[in-house]
Amino acid sequence: MSPAVNASLRQARFDDDGSLDAGGTARARAAAGSLPSAARALASPSARCRETAEALGLDGVPVPELAGLAVGRWRGRTLEEVGAAEPAAVGRWLTDPGCAPHGGESLEDLCGRVARWLDGAGAVAGRTLAVVEPDVVRAAVVAALGLPAGVFWRLDVAPLSVTELSGRGGRWNLRVGRPPAGPEAD
Repeated sequence: MSPAVNASLRQARFDDDGSLDAGGTARARAAAGSLPSAARALASPSARCRETAEALGLDGVPVPELAGLAVGRWRGRTLEEVGAAEPAAVGRWLTDPGCAPHGGESLEDLCGRVARWLDGAGAVAGRTLAVVEPDVVRAAVVAALGLPAGVFWRLDVAPLSVTELSGRGGRWNLRVGRPPAGPEAD
């Protein structure tokens, strides 16, 4: 599940580890109890993911491998600010999944990190519920379906949306379009 909204998401700002705003917290609390039961709950280490998990009534254990994309010196800046200051670098970053002009990690690195985590997660019995950054959701879909990393930017992840992966042994299925509540919740 992706986290609720905070000021950084509203401003298209590279994650600055800001907390949820009041609206995001209220929406997460409203969704509490609508998720299927899980053997374990995890979270990206960011404040907004940990706080979303808490608002959902989950004891989400922070997992470093599920951290959002490390964007180096762009952290806390808006895409507009970075684009004005470093237009060529932003252009390369958006078109070359192997490049990391910000000094952080590339999309390929992120997708590889999440793929390695998925390999281990598939070996654990029971359902895992993870509240993770939208870029981690994208990376998980890319890895699970064996897609090229360039597809990453073509995947939209709405706040508080559920993306369900099922399978094991390196073979994953993707279930899309399920709301967080409803008869299909289990």
